[in-house]
Amino acid sequence: MPTSFLEIVELPDGRIALRRAEDEEALVTLEFSSDAKAFLQGYHVEVAKAMLNVGVQMAGRLAEGDFEHDEEDGPRVLH
Repeated sequence: MPTSFLEIVELPDGRIALRRAEDEEALVTLEFSSDAKAFLQGYHVEVAKAMLNVGVQMAGRLAEGDFEHDEEDGPRVLH
């Protein structure tokens, strides 16, 4: 992916999106349930920013070949 400025925006429907600053198309979207929003007491945007920040950092590490991925067959537990 070419280098460009990224921005995090809250969409009109309440989802949080990561997109290129010069583009309206979302690269990633996050959607919090009403229960999650209540639990986060209105701080869901800050949590989304943190989640997306770590994701962008990880993508950078992957692009630089700095991350080892275990190749295994079958379903993966992602927690």
